[in-house]
Amino acid sequence: MTAALRMTVLTAVLTGWLPAQDFALRQLEESPRHHEWVTVGHDGREVACFVAYPESEGKVPAVVVIHENRGLSDWVRSFADQLAGAGFLAVAPDLLSGAGPGGGKTSDFPDSDAARQAIYGLDPAQVTADLNAVREYAASLPASNGRTAVAGFCWGGSQTFRFATSNSEIEAALVFYGTGPDDAESIGRVRAPVYGFYGGADNRVNATIPATEKVMKELGKAFEYEVYPGAGHGFMRRGEEPEASPENREARRRAWERLTRTLGALVRP
Repeated sequence: MTAALRMTVLTAVLTGWLPAQDFALRQLEESPRHHEWVTVGHDGREVACFVAYPESEGKVPAVVVIHENRGLSDWVRSFADQLAGAGFLAVAPDLLSGAGPGGGKTSDFPDSDAARQAIYGLDPAQVTADLNAVREYAASLPASNGRTAVAGFCWGGSQTFRFATSNSEIEAALVFYGTGPDDAESIGRVRAPVYGFYGGADNRVNATIPATEKVMKELGKAFEYEVYPGAGHGFMRRGEEPEASPENREARRRAWERLTRTLGALVRP
């Protein structure tokens, strides 16, 4: 671990900010892929985004990655990098842009609890507008083949499903342990296939699946999901932790294979 990385980890531990994510920082530090921060502007707003590029000769699909309820963490950035490692262009917006202290973003909050509190104060219309602008930016990048998908976790999983009700340009919505809309009118606007990824021990979220499945089926919408036995909420992140449970580790492995297989269908324009 480099001195700079050690200092970053030490700061995180001392402040309580996004603890136990040093494995994600290390993964980013060791990645051979190109990363950059960009600002996507729309309607007078500026949204900070982390972009990870694949080492690829041709144009590839772009994936908008929506963070968990504690903002754009190092783990979310490392996940974007892993998507790039699998051959996809990943753009992870910080939807807390402008909401942090002094108009800052996720990294400007004193701790992750403060970021989580701010997440639930966001205007849903603003979130949708941000995601529309970011998706358009991702699709327009020279490295992109113009095809886009969206994937999100926890709060971001719910936002992924909600975004599928308002944007007809995405070609796949990958919902990781997030709840679906609770009304048929919203679900009726879904155009892209929705793929769900759920942990078997995540009762709060899983209790909502039957109702979502029923309405999606009644309205002729594509909704396919898998439930991974014994895995808890947040298994994509928790399954990478050094002391991950066997259930979370296996769920993460299976979900990753399904995710990349699904995105692989978007490779050709």
